[in-house]
Amino acid sequence: MVITLDFYATLLCICIVLLIGTVITNKSKFLYKYDIPVPVTGGLIAAILFFVLDVTFGVRFAFESSIKDPFMLMFFTSVGLGADFASLKKGGRLLVLFGIAVCCFLFVQNFIGVAVMSVMGENPLLGLLAGSITLSGGHGTGAAWSDVFMQPPYNFMAAKEIAMASATYGLIAGGLLGGPVAQHLIRKFSLKPTEKNYEGTVSDEVFSEPGKQRLITSESFVKSLGLFAFAMFIGTTISYMTKGTAITLPTFVWCLFSGIIIRNLFSYLNIHQIFDREVGVIGNVSLSLFLAMAIMTLNLVELTKLAVPLTVLLAIQTVAIILYVRYVTFKICGSDYNAACMVAGHCGFGMGATPTAIANLQAVTNHFGPSRISFIIVPVMGGFFVDIANALVLKLFLFLPMFG
Repeated sequence: MVITLDFYATLLCICIVLLIGTVITNKSKFLYKYDIPVPVTGGLIAAILFFVLDVTFGVRFAFESSIKDPFMLMFFTSVGLGADFASLKKGGRLLVLFGIAVCCFLFVQNFIGVAVMSVMGENPLLGLLAGSITLSGGHGTGAAWSDVFMQPPYNFMAAKEIAMASATYGLIAGGLLGGPVAQHLIRKFSLKPTEKNYEGTVSDEVFSEPGKQRLITSESFVKSLGLFAFAMFIGTTISYMTKGTAITLPTFVWCLFSGIIIRNLFSYLNIHQIFDREVGVIGNVSLSLFLAMAIMTLNLVELTKLAVPLTVLLAIQTVAIILYVRYVTFKICGSDYNAACMVAGHCGFGMGATPTAIANLQAVTNHFGPSRISFIIVPVMGGFFVDIANALVLKLFLFLPMFG
């Protein structure tokens, strides 16, 4: 028996999933400690429940799928609208060096993924999904790319399940690895912070602008919503115009690019000052709704079929990032205390997400001392630059004959 839910019923289910996820995450020390996203917690519980109902009673639910894409595009648009080029100047040469290390690792993750899956006789797309798509991109990027891979010419129907499982593992692993690897480097080389007279954990300059905080009002919200609509209109239009050409990219990438251009063009021309906190609220709400919808509709049967190759690959990817940040990221960034802190950040978003990277940085600097430059560079790199680089790297890999 199939129970079909319309737009309103689907939206209600998503909200219920998020409420359940919030309660369980807040009550679980493990989930709370490792910053497991509420949509992941609630979505997995719902997916398991739907799986049991299907297997036991033959009851299936058909949700209104059109609700998902607009929320996905709004999230990536928020990433673009929050990308202020002025932040890049603060990072200077170290930002460039860290960016090189991060970009090279995207190639490493995908090369490992494709090679391991090819040796095991599995679909190489699984290697990309358990590569930079989810491990450096997170749940949002994983869900977006999985939608692409489930459609022609790829037709990889297990893509969404693989993406969500890989991203969830990466989030936990990123939180577990960052602090210990950084502490090992700091103690091994007797590294010390160079900044003095530092108060607090996070530089105010990076995470807040005390004199510019404003209340969210209906008027300001409408303005921000208009910017989202403008960027999404441009992004979807470009996606439609470039479809089938050499520069074809997923629609969410074009929306991200559009957001970046609008943000910085408006600031440069002094047309409108983007309200970052409001953009962040809209983006976070969109991501939560999108992920809850994506995860609660997972087909767990498909995931169990690929459990062994996925487990092997993720284990290899874990060893790879430990070795890479220790011998590449740390060396490229100067082998000093700031470099060790950025290693913690790279583990965070190289396996999980930017919030995990920030949590890693806070843990390390609370223990050993400040590193303001790390709190400038890591959010800039993990917050939006890695998404752009990831899209371009993946596009190059998809040109390989095995994906043709």
